[in-house]
Amino acid sequence: MNDASGTAAPGALNALTDVEGIEVGHYTDREAVCGVSVILCRQGAVAGVDVRGAAPGTRETDLLAPVNLVSQAQAVVLSGGSVYGLSAADGVVRYLQEQGCGFPLQGGQVAPIVPAAVLYDLGRGPDFIPPIEAAWGRAACENATSGDVETGCVGAGTGAVAGGIKGGLGTASCRLASGVTVAALIAVNSLGSVIDPVVGRPWEIGLEMAGEFGDAGRRHVVLPAAPDAAPAGNTTIGVVATDAVLTKAEAQKVAQMAQDGLARAIRPAHTMFDGDTIFCMATGRRELPETPGFFTAPYAEALNELGHSAADCVSRAIIHAILEAGSMAGVLALADLPSEST
Repeated sequence: MNDASGTAAPGALNALTDVEGIEVGHYTDREAVCGVSVILCRQGAVAGVDVRGAAPGTRETDLLAPVNLVSQAQAVVLSGGSVYGLSAADGVVRYLQEQGCGFPLQGGQVAPIVPAAVLYDLGRGPDFIPPIEAAWGRAACENATSGDVETGCVGAGTGAVAGGIKGGLGTASCRLASGVTVAALIAVNSLGSVIDPVVGRPWEIGLEMAGEFGDAGRRHVVLPAAPDAAPAGNTTIGVVATDAVLTKAEAQKVAQMAQDGLARAIRPAHTMFDGDTIFCMATGRRELPETPGFFTAPYAEALNELGHSAADCVSRAIIHAILEAGSMAGVLALADLPSEST
């Protein structure tokens, strides 16, 4: 397929860790069918958030509003376990405090800023409530790496189900012509489907870069019957990251634009039964290019491009999550669905 972004191309790893300063770690309990993913930026990243679903489960999102004091987060937690999964963030806070990473306090102490979002995967393991706790968040930190990111049925995507088939965790990145990198990591547990039922392929398959989806993305599958909606039983959550210098307001705008990629790749999205939440983390390693002229917002055009590319990365990450998931806990993955007869 053609590169949908012109001069843009995937990063070296096609993952969130293509953004310098970002690490990703998972803790996965396959027996409990649940897990945690942690995105670390130990030196701090300017952060924003956008919450669109009607059933969110979140922590520290109010702090990220542009009018509020703290501008940087040291980590974001994505977790299964619904409301119980928010406890995983406590382990991340303690881990970062021991590393000396956080908002500076008196006496050399720090307060790690760790926003979090959870998805609903209760009842998919042997116990309705998985044994998720702070130790899961700490373990995810200890597993964190700036290298390849494991995807599929891992971390926050372990118990995910998307539109009646197995969901999971996916990632994708893009390096713009300006040299700025943007990437996404998404846990897909949606009410809506990632697959167009008419053609049996992902809605946003046309965004493929450098043949990243392979033969699996070209296969035309037959979807199972649509499941009945369960109250608050869904939610897609994720992080977009960039090495660009952004303000808190700009990070929030990128998070807002990134939600467009979620809405294009999952249909329907942002429903009453989803808690769709996207964070943005900007590590500030590279200035956005300015546009000369009389206009009073010299970075506006570059921010438009960044937000648009973030949305595309979200869509691509969502497709990767579905393609790379395996059948689990009685839920069939796309890889095990029958092909449409020709």
